This record gives sequence, C-alpha cells and structure tokens, in this order.
Amino acid sequence: MSEVVFYEYWRSSAAYRVRIALNLKGVTYRSVQLDLVEGEQRNPDFLARNPQGLVPALEIDGLFLTQSLAIIDYLDARHKAPPMVPADPAARSAVLARALVIAADIHPINNLRVLNYLRSALGQDDAAVADWYRHWIHEGFAALETGAPDRGLFGGDLPDLADVCLVPQMANARRFDTPLAAFPRLVRIDAELTALPAFAAAAPDAVKP
Repeated sequence: MSEVVFYEYWRSSAAYRVRIALNLKGVTYRSVQLDLVEGEQRNPDFLARNPQGLVPALEIDGLFLTQSLAIIDYLDARHKAPPMVPADPAARSAVLARALVIAADIHPINNLRVLNYLRSALGQDDAAVADWYRHWIHEGFAALETGAPDRGLFGGDLPDLADVCLVPQMANARRFDTPLAAFPRLVRIDAELTALPAFAAAAPDAVKP
C-alpha cells in the first residue's frame, strides 16, 4: 500500500476534522504542514495539484483529494467502521444537516482568508473581527444546541460526522473567547469527545510543529 500523505495546517479546523476521521478509521498517514499564515498553501507545486490552494488535501490510493467533508466521505466509503453517517436516508440527512451547520454555515465565513479580508480590504480592527467571528458561531451553535441530545454524542454511543465537525469548531470558539454558557449540551458533548484518544491525538496542540 502506498503512503498516505496529509497536507494540512495544524490550526486549520477543516484539517482538524480530517485528522479526527483518519484516527477514528485507523488510517496511518504522514503529515505535511503548510503554514497558512506564511502563505505556503500558495506554492506552485501545491497549486498545481489543488488549484484552490486550500488545506486540507489527502494523497491516498493514487488519488489527490480536497475539501474536508469530501475527504471524510471517501474515508467513510473505504473504511466502514465507525460509520460517519448512517445508512438510513432520513437519519443520514439529519447527520449531514447538523454537520453542515458548521462546515457550510459557520466555518466558511470565519476562516483565515475571510478574517484577513475583513482586516485588509474592509479596514476592520481586531475587536470588530472578533465580534464577527463570535456572532456567526453563536448563530450556528444556537441551532445545534436545540437539537443536541441530553446524553450521549450526536452519534449516540459512537461519534458521527456532526461530532467530528463540532470539536474543531468548539476549539475555535474558545480561541475567540466565545461565551458558551448558552450551549450546555454542546459543551458536554465536546468534553466527552475530546476525552477520546482519536480526538485527543488530533488536537492542534498535539500536532503543532
């Protein structure tokens, strides 16, 4: 079997999601860190393979995969346990909807290139950028909290795709001093998840160069 190579940045929440999935699936990989702050994701060699110039990307099975949820979907198809989404169509749709609250609604408007644009092109100071960040986290978390279980994980006894997306976003929320008192279910789920070895080993502080 050829080597699995993961192109990432240690602080990227999208890369964090994929690290969790790789660990849950038991896939061994070599990490290649691309420093987003220094713009290393824009180097010509990487752009030739990934024209978006974004991380994460995964080299596996002779393929070069991009976009975190697409990578996780591939891993889920190749490595069945534990499943990231259920087989039942209605249950699958519900899991995807929860995951996409984070991956499609919160994260894209709060990632580094958006924050940099707010500062550089729109002239916003750090306080305004932080307010922007916390606002969109609060919007998404309020919706997730409403449907979160009273006990167990989003996936029940085993983590699912919503759980995999939640933990990196909770880490980001704390980085930006987002008040979390309104989200006790999410805080509880996050605490249970981060105690699991696959999640702990994927944490930014655990992989920071």
